[in-house]
Amino acid sequence: MVFSFTSQVVSPGVPLFMGVDKFENEELIKWGWPEDVWFHVDKVSSAHVYLRLRPGQTIDDIPTAVLEDAAQLVKANSIQGSKMNDVDVVYTMWTNLKKSDGMEVGQVGIHKEKEVRKIRVAKKSNDILNRLSKTKKVTDPDLRAERERRDREEKEDKKRLLREQHEREKEEERRKKENAELRSYSTLMKTENMTTNTSGDGNDSDDFM
Repeated sequence: MVFSFTSQVVSPGVPLFMGVDKFENEELIKWGWPEDVWFHVDKVSSAHVYLRLRPGQTIDDIPTAVLEDAAQLVKANSIQGSKMNDVDVVYTMWTNLKKSDGMEVGQVGIHKEKEVRKIRVAKKSNDILNRLSKTKKVTDPDLRAERERRDREEKEDKKRLLREQHEREKEEERRKKENAELRSYSTLMKTENMTTNTSGDGNDSDDFM
């Protein structure tokens, strides 16, 4: 089961979701999307919250208010973190998560620490949590099927873009060829490049052998 929320501090709203337990977290780690941003309370156990970026958006484009929503959600769903003030919440792209042999269920590591961001949460915000709670839904998605569908669509999009690029290149080549032919024709038709069958002395110059 997955809990989903919507951060409505921007329009359109931003989807946030987290696993019900460590087993669901394991599935989210396995079948996450390259567009997903992972949030977790730093150095203590907490829920894994994900935010799905829009096409073309980067981790540095996330509005501060949306980051605060995700951070509050993570903190509230941490047994230790929920009791602490001034906690750091770390976040990074799903592609930066690392799962190694021997790790416990739901446990995850990081490939590149330099790609991890942090946001400080001073204290619990009931206003944020109550607003998010109103959007809460419980779903039972087929995470693998959703990821495979996403990958198929991306593959088809890439094929379409390649076809469109190929057509543009063909059209550009055709246009250049037409322009070259027009320039060549114009050069041939210039008066100074034209000849007559009359010589300069007024006599016909045609000789037949």
